Amino acid sequence: MKKFKKTMALSLAMAMGLSLVACGGSASETTEAPTEAPAAADTTEAPADDATADAAADDSAAADDSAAAGSGETINLWTFTEEVKNMVEKFKETHPDFKYDINPTIIATTEGAYQPALDQALAAGGADAPDIYCAESAFVLKYTQGDMSSYACPYDDLGIDTQAEIDKAKIAQYSVDIGTNPESGKVVGLGYQATGGAFIYRRSIAKEAFGTDDPKEVADIIGAGSQNWDKFWEAAETLKEKGYGIVSGDGDMWHAIENSSDQGWVVDGKLTIDPKREEFLDISKKLKDNGYHNDTQDWQDAWFADMKGEGEKGIFGFFGPAWLINYTLADNCGGKAVGEGTYGDWAVCAPPVGFFWGGTWLLANKDSEKKEAIGQIIEWITLDCTENGLQYMWANGTMNGDGGTKDCVASATVMDMSDGTLDFLGGQNMFDVFGDANAYANGKNLTQYDETINSYWRDQVRQYTAGEKDRDQAIADFKQQVQDNLAVTVE
Repeated sequence: MKKFKKTMALSLAMAMGLSLVACGGSASETTEAPTEAPAAADTTEAPADDATADAAADDSAAADDSAAAGSGETINLWTFTEEVKNMVEKFKETHPDFKYDINPTIIATTEGAYQPALDQALAAGGADAPDIYCAESAFVLKYTQGDMSSYACPYDDLGIDTQAEIDKAKIAQYSVDIGTNPESGKVVGLGYQATGGAFIYRRSIAKEAFGTDDPKEVADIIGAGSQNWDKFWEAAETLKEKGYGIVSGDGDMWHAIENSSDQGWVVDGKLTIDPKREEFLDISKKLKDNGYHNDTQDWQDAWFADMKGEGEKGIFGFFGPAWLINYTLADNCGGKAVGEGTYGDWAVCAPPVGFFWGGTWLLANKDSEKKEAIGQIIEWITLDCTENGLQYMWANGTMNGDGGTKDCVASATVMDMSDGTLDFLGGQNMFDVFGDANAYANGKNLTQYDETINSYWRDQVRQYTAGEKDRDQAIADFKQQVQDNLAVTVE
């Protein structure tokens, strides 16, 4: 623990105190060739007997096995939460012959500290360089396909039969697309979570407004799979007549719109505003002008209040993946059991458009000398579709014993053999909906600039809907922000 705290402190100091620059070139060659072992002494004396010779051979083999297992060696893990660190610790617990020590460095993504520190560590190389590192959806393409992708090691080079295992586990395609380096065509990163999105709604409001809370019927009411918002707006008007809003704020629709668009923000180095993303200006204004929401901002108190049913008016639903249920709605519903707050008054159905939101991808450093050991960890977390793998434990909430939080995972094979029934959802099996949601998600519209450009766009949209500027000015100001702050061509 002292070692971890020391590493954490040093890493934070590095992130805060150094002027860090993201390096786009190939990693410097910093690993020296291993020193040759000294030649064995020439002895002419034979062993005393065969038993002694056998014992000597056994000792030698045992020493080789110990060295191969990594006894006394360290694998450096870089991540931004405790989540992956805990998974690696579980791997060690369930694989007692794995003798490597794990040295975790955890730097939160808040205030932009994680990426520059990781970039510095990858570029510096050497014994302290990350062996395994994590990237979240907001910036993962930087490490799989963008400026820092030259450091990522193909999973094939880790001793993983990557494509065969992806096929066996039925990994969600969007996750594979995001983790594939386009130049080599090789997978360099995969996630353990599946973050395909659905519509998560209040059963009691559905019954009052539409006469049913059945997920299949509600899906039809909101236009599930239609690839447009026509029926969704009809539902919004019906809910308004009953005194309800259909979503809490425009951000609840943004994630569905952003990740269902045909193009990303940057195409061939040029800023591109996909028509579906540009339409968000009109969607946001329609929500506000018609009183279809409570005009909240996601991750702020008023948004959480709507999850409890304590907002200005009752809110029908939220767009999101399984993690939004487990770690946001459940924590902010005002209760811990059915009948408390809105706990148990929720269900999920298919959304009008397919999308995903969030996720963490695992990568390996191509310059690491411990590729086989790294491969064992990464394979267990991202591709093992047996009941002994992380995916099964994560899906069924058994990583720390029975009764843990169930979550959607990247492997459809695991989802098919798991139970996603939740009391929070009135006894619904969420895997029945999220399994399809993961298949519909699109991973080809991300760029390495999304985190920054999204913040610029959403700020301009809110200024437009608030009447602070007209539509054309909002778009012009957005383009100017991108031009002033990013290495992206703006026309």
